[in-house]
Amino acid sequence: MAQSSLTSKAIVLLSGGLDSATAAAQAIADGYDLIALSFDYGQRHQRELEAARAVAKHLAIADHHFIDVNLAQWGASSLTDLAQPLPQDGLEAGIPSTYVPGRNTVFIALALALAEAKGAKAIYLGINAVDYSGYPDCRPEYLAAFQQLAQLSSKAGLEGHAPALVAPLVMDSKVDIVRRAVALGVPIEQTWSCYQGGVEPCGRCDSCRIRDRALIEAGYPDLATVTGQGQAQPS
Repeated sequence: MAQSSLTSKAIVLLSGGLDSATAAAQAIADGYDLIALSFDYGQRHQRELEAARAVAKHLAIADHHFIDVNLAQWGASSLTDLAQPLPQDGLEAGIPSTYVPGRNTVFIALALALAEAKGAKAIYLGINAVDYSGYPDCRPEYLAAFQQLAQLSSKAGLEGHAPALVAPLVMDSKVDIVRRAVALGVPIEQTWSCYQGGVEPCGRCDSCRIRDRALIEAGYPDLATVTGQGQAQPS
C-alpha cells in the first residue's frame, strides 16, 4: 500500500468501470487527494464517461479532467471500430479484439504530464493482468518499463521524484476486485463495464460476463446484470 501524507496528490485514470473506480477508492484510502483523468478516445459509447462522472461525484473527487484523444481514427479495435463485432463467446486466445493499440501508453503519458504539472506523487491505474492477460499494456513488466520511462523523461524524474505508477489491482482476480470495491465503499451499481452503450448493461458481452460471474462468486448476485430471462449470464 502506498504511503502518503493527507495532503499529497495522486492522479487516477478513471474510465467509469469497476476496476478504475476501485483503484480510485484505494488511492483515497491510501491518503491521497485525488485528481481524476478520463478520456474520450472514440469508444463506442459515452456511457462509461457518464459513469466516471458519477463515480467521481460519489467519491468527492472535485478535480476531474476530460481529454479527447481520438484513437478511433484508425480503428483496429472492436471497441472503436463499429464494423468489428464485439466478443460475446468467452475470452479470445491471444490478444483480444478489444485491445486498443497504444491506449494505455497514451493515457499514462498524459497522466504523467498532469501529475508533473500538479505536483502529484502517484498515478493510480485500474489495470488488471488476470482477466485481461492478453493485453500487452496490462502487465507488471509493462508498468515497470513505464516507471523507468517516467524517471527518464521528466523534470520530476531527473530530480528523483517521478510519480509512482500504482496498480493495486494488477494481480487481483475479478472476485478479489469486487470484494475490495465493497470494502472501500465503491458505488458498484454506478460503474459501467459493458462494451455496449444503452440504459442497462447488455449482460452478453465478455466484459459483462466476467463482471457478473465475479459478482455472483463474491456473493453479490443482486448487483449482476439481469437479462430478459431474469438470470445473470456469467461465463
